[in-house]
Order: sequence, then structure tokens, then C-alpha cells
Amino acid sequence: MSDSNNPFDGNNPFAMMMAQAQEMAKSWPAMEAFTPKGFEKMMGTMPKDMMEMMFGNTLNEGGLDARTRMLLTLAGLTMQGAQNDMAFRQAVRHAVEAGATKQHIVETIGTMSMFAGLPAMTRALDLAQQVLDEEKDEE
Repeated sequence: MSDSNNPFDGNNPFAMMMAQAQEMAKSWPAMEAFTPKGFEKMMGTMPKDMMEMMFGNTLNEGGLDARTRMLLTLAGLTMQGAQNDMAFRQAVRHAVEAGATKQHIVETIGTMSMFAGLPAMTRALDLAQQVLDEEKDEE
């Protein structure tokens, strides 16, 4: 292997690919303003009625309602260490839309501390608080 720092020397295909991607991104002016948070804001929240129909007990009478399913989703994401910030925040938004209160969300995440550990719970609570703060600011 060469000690060259030149990504185009043919010895470092990943560096070459990244350099090409950066050059391509520079050619699109809108890419300069792109942020993951901005992308996240473009994603909508599914209306409660649609969640009930697709994930709730509308078509599965006697089954779990959408709020319970979304709280279970939060529990699962917490168990994984709340590693995907965007997916976790989106799940919190959907849980709120489905009727979950701040107490429901905090208790769901808190319960997972027994199984996922305190670091996972703390991270999940931080992410949930970001969404709950947004909700409070919009009121």
C-alpha cells in the first residue's frame, strides 16, 4: 500500500468514492443547505385514524390499538439502545399523534431501563424530550 494521501492514486477506493461524492454534491446548490434534521422535518406524521386502520384495531377487532403499538415500538427501539435518532424521534411523534401522553412515553422508556440498561434509557429519554419540546413550542 502507498502512504500517499492522494485519494485518486488508485490505492484507496473508498477515499476516491467519497471525493467523487463530495464533488458531485458541490454541483447541486441545494445540497449545501441539506441537514439530517431538515430532512426529518420533511417527513410527515401519519394521522391517528390512518394508524388505527393500518396498525390498530380497526381491521383487527379486539387487537392492540395504535397508541399501544407505538409505545411497543418505542420500547423496542429503546431496547436497541435508541441508536437511530431519526427513527426514534419519528416514533415518538407517531405515538403522540396516536394519543400517547408524555407520561405514557416516559413510563414506556423507563420500564426498558430494567432490560436495556440505564445508558439506553437515558439516550431514549433525551431523544423523546427533543420531540416533546418541539410539541410544546408549537402550542
